[in-house]
Amino acid sequence: MTRLCVCLFAFVLLAAALTQRSARAGDYPTRPIALIAPWPPGGAVDTLCRILAAKLSDRLGKAAVVVENRPGAASVLGLAAAARALPDGYTLAMGGSASLATSVTIYKKLPYDPTKDFSPVAFIARIPFVLVVNPSLPLHSVHEFIEFAKDRPNELSYASGGPGSPHHLYTELFKSMTGIEMRHIPYKGSAPALADVVAGHVSLMFGDIVAAVPLIADGKLRALGVSTLTRVPSVPEIPTVSEAGLEGFEGAGWVMIVAPANTPADIVEKLYGEFKAIVAMPDVRSNMLRLGVIPLDSPSPQEQQRFINAEIMRWAKVVEHAGLTGTE
Repeated sequence: MTRLCVCLFAFVLLAAALTQRSARAGDYPTRPIALIAPWPPGGAVDTLCRILAAKLSDRLGKAAVVVENRPGAASVLGLAAAARALPDGYTLAMGGSASLATSVTIYKKLPYDPTKDFSPVAFIARIPFVLVVNPSLPLHSVHEFIEFAKDRPNELSYASGGPGSPHHLYTELFKSMTGIEMRHIPYKGSAPALADVVAGHVSLMFGDIVAAVPLIADGKLRALGVSTLTRVPSVPEIPTVSEAGLEGFEGAGWVMIVAPANTPADIVEKLYGEFKAIVAMPDVRSNMLRLGVIPLDSPSPQEQQRFINAEIMRWAKVVEHAGLTGTE
């Protein structure tokens, strides 16, 4: 009799849990959802956050999705706020390759652990860069550039938006794969860095593609290759660095939606499906390409976590090669 009572009690608990889960998935959301954008307003990724938030609001139809800008420390502060939030599905964040991968090695101690403090929701996009040189240099391909630089160690200089920025790390990856040596000229932001490549004060850089393409079209810069493994749809005539002379090179940023760790799995799954559908919309895809990002068909949350782990390990080697380990 006692055993029967125990079994009945366990069955009741299980049924209650299943009912609660079903109700939670069915009712969600019942109030506004915050999407933390860890960058200042007005930039490309902030604009992407607002596009996604508006579409998600429309699809959920129950509550608004509000973008909250929390910039600072190369997007670390915004992700720290997301990690501390209640895991109830009402706080999301746009994480990226800096906050979820490279910062792990650059910072002495991050205020969160990317492998434990988040539940990946949806992989949104890759962010390509383009290797550009000043047209005064007699370089027309990645292969020519490598041979030219090898014959002139430390004669060429490269610009970046600052130590640890994508422009810096992608060039360090290039250097580590080729064995060439160049001088690093860091700037406070990518715009003045690119301007000095145009002026000829610096030889080259991996530039933000949206800013660089008009300068390439005007002949003020020469493009040698894009940093992704596949060509960029908006500039299909520019080869990849990999196909143009350095096979296997890939230096691309990426962004994904994350939630605090332990967010209920059914809510994560619901949001995953919604974001996957949103990124597939033709108008969203065209807007993303206009912003200079490449939309992705997101893998599962489990695969996203494996990707984050692999990226942390991959970029740790580059950060160490650049001498940036534990510098923040």
